[in-house]
Amino acid sequence: MSNTEKIKFAAPVKSQFFPTLKKRVDQYFVENNTSRYANKTMVIKTVVLLSIYILPFIVILVAAPSFWVSMLLWLVMGVGISGIGMSVMHDANHGAISQNPVINKWMGYTINLAGAGVMNWKLQHNILHHTYTNVADLDEDIRDRGVVKLSPHGKPGLFNRFQWLYAFFFYGILTLYWVLLKDFIQYGQFIESGVNRQSKAENRRMLIGLIVMKVVYLGFFLAVPVFIFDLDFTHILAGFLLMHFAAGLVLTIIFQLAHSVEGTEHPLPNEAGVIEKDWAIHQLETTVNFSPRNKWLSWYIGGLNFQIEHHLFPKICHVHYPQIAPIVKETAREFGLHYLENESFLDALHSHIRSLKRFGMPSLNDAIV
Repeated sequence: MSNTEKIKFAAPVKSQFFPTLKKRVDQYFVENNTSRYANKTMVIKTVVLLSIYILPFIVILVAAPSFWVSMLLWLVMGVGISGIGMSVMHDANHGAISQNPVINKWMGYTINLAGAGVMNWKLQHNILHHTYTNVADLDEDIRDRGVVKLSPHGKPGLFNRFQWLYAFFFYGILTLYWVLLKDFIQYGQFIESGVNRQSKAENRRMLIGLIVMKVVYLGFFLAVPVFIFDLDFTHILAGFLLMHFAAGLVLTIIFQLAHSVEGTEHPLPNEAGVIEKDWAIHQLETTVNFSPRNKWLSWYIGGLNFQIEHHLFPKICHVHYPQIAPIVKETAREFGLHYLENESFLDALHSHIRSLKRFGMPSLNDAIV
């Protein structure tokens, strides 16, 4: 039995919050004769983000611009691939882009454009993060790996008290680590823990697919420009690293601003392996929205500033979150529940930095333990 099978949500008294909320959200789509899947805005966004990622690389290959112009283009590519990850890949792998699972499947493979594997992402994100949000040792997004501590539970290391200064460097190397090591580490961990329930044959095919995909990815970005287009390898390598640093920094910051900020809960199961909360209320208590009125930010980050709505309704395309957010907020108020929100991106960022300081202080964790 895996660790996840041992942990259950069981509120002492069953809440009617989520059944009521779900009924109201469903009613919104019926009354407005609107599909909960992608619309024209989402289609246009997908084309734009893919273009931001692909076209600069074509310019680099064909035009061979100067070093600094090339670096600017690689930086734009980093912005593009992180946008694809937050908007296109994310919704697709939640089944939220289309009612047709085939479309979701193939759009979900846009994660390969970042050199990452889709199956591990689904296990980490859809199962572990969305089910066990902010639960230490189960939520992979806050799992303590010694370098950056994102939970108040457990004892911080010697250098964690300074993590608010150095954490953003490690955020920046996330996608590069993902390309080179993370997929293979998770491949073994998820099989051992039982999170990955595929057969041995399926996992062998998955491993072969990961290796082939990464060889093709690295070859396309590092070998093709040098051996086919005769470009300087040091320039290509520098640009490739810059692209990944930009993408890693953007992706990690955006995801941390929704959970590793002040006000969120970090519950632990009791001795019986039970988290004494209704699952939907648990999502409210561990998740924070930010900058809800910034339409440009919301467009780029795939509505992840409406993280509460996303966690409660992950199969609804993010383009609808601004419309259903007032329904969620009002229903939470009616049931006497807190709807956590930071008014701006900077408010959320400052809150995250203060949380990094708090999580890194030994005195706090000694008190909790």
